[in-house]
Amino acid sequence: MSLISRTRERGDQQEFRSARGKGDQGMQNPGGQMDRPVSFHFLESMLPKAVKRRVHALKRLQVQCANIEAKFYEEVHELERKYAALYQPLFDKRRDVVTGTVEPTDEECEWHSDREEEEELAEEVKEKAAIEDAKKEEATPEEDPKGIPEFWLTIFKSVDMLSDMLQEHDEPILKHLKDIQVKFSEPGQPMSFTLEFHFEPNGYFNNAVLTKVYKMKSEPDASDPFSFEGPEIIDCEGCQIDWHKGKDVTVKTIKKKQKHKGRGTVRTVTKQVPNDSFFNFFNPVKALPDGEMDEDSEFTLATDFEIGHFFRERIVPRAVLYFTGEALEDDESFEEEELEEGDEEEQDEEADDDDDEGDFDPKKEQPQPAECKQQ
Repeated sequence: MSLISRTRERGDQQEFRSARGKGDQGMQNPGGQMDRPVSFHFLESMLPKAVKRRVHALKRLQVQCANIEAKFYEEVHELERKYAALYQPLFDKRRDVVTGTVEPTDEECEWHSDREEEEELAEEVKEKAAIEDAKKEEATPEEDPKGIPEFWLTIFKSVDMLSDMLQEHDEPILKHLKDIQVKFSEPGQPMSFTLEFHFEPNGYFNNAVLTKVYKMKSEPDASDPFSFEGPEIIDCEGCQIDWHKGKDVTVKTIKKKQKHKGRGTVRTVTKQVPNDSFFNFFNPVKALPDGEMDEDSEFTLATDFEIGHFFRERIVPRAVLYFTGEALEDDESFEEEELEEGDEEEQDEEADDDDDEGDFDPKKEQPQPAECKQQ
């Protein structure tokens, strides 16, 4: 298993964790009840002074381990940045094929499918289908669209996490999306990554590239070093979209009638209000320095972090598989495995509960005979 794989296996979801909400999680006791965090301090206070002193020494060692782990993740980030440069020429070629700038050769288009349905298809059926296709082509010449139309839009509509953000008025704009790229921060710079959305010239905005920067932290918190589990996204920054007049889909104009209290005359007032749109993604909620946010804002920010992580780890590296739906099948299979594991754990717990009920005693459980009815 590669270094990157091991890192992701240790917690693929940890990078988009919010910096808030961490801390002592309590201690699980054998009965399954969650004790309050104070139990840790209570346990430590019960230790003999000499033992407590040694425990403090172990905690200092644990902090040093956390600092080493932070360095490990920094090197992983540098390794990802290094290999991103090796991937980029392939992603550039993908973009050129998608946009129709380059037509792949016959050799580059050769692909042997692993699907059993195609492998089991009889040769005579294939030949018959080929003859029918040839007849259709002669009757109506097949259209040859440029590149792969609506490549990224199809991905957006197929992935639940993205389709939830997508509105009908976003779709014509996303048809102009040429590419999505991930850029890692340079050596010596604070850890971050940037999502770049490249658009062809369109009638909606002037920007050629829309960006979203995700700032990361990979060091133990001085006030709670034992909560460190790896890099986490702590903030993000969008960009200003230079909309053409009347084309901003993130706002909508509403008309409201107002009645004058004195004269009784009525006038119509128009004003702009926020509108649901994928492009609100580039105007995110800001994380406050003191960490104080209302629950809705905190949830919105955490979701934003998750989406950014998903673009970086899934969508950009495996775009063609999300376009064809194969990656969606893999994701569903993974979710099913997790559910099965959860069901097995529940069954084990139920079995343990049954064992605790004790053996059946027929003498105790045998019902008493009912009294005879009076004739």
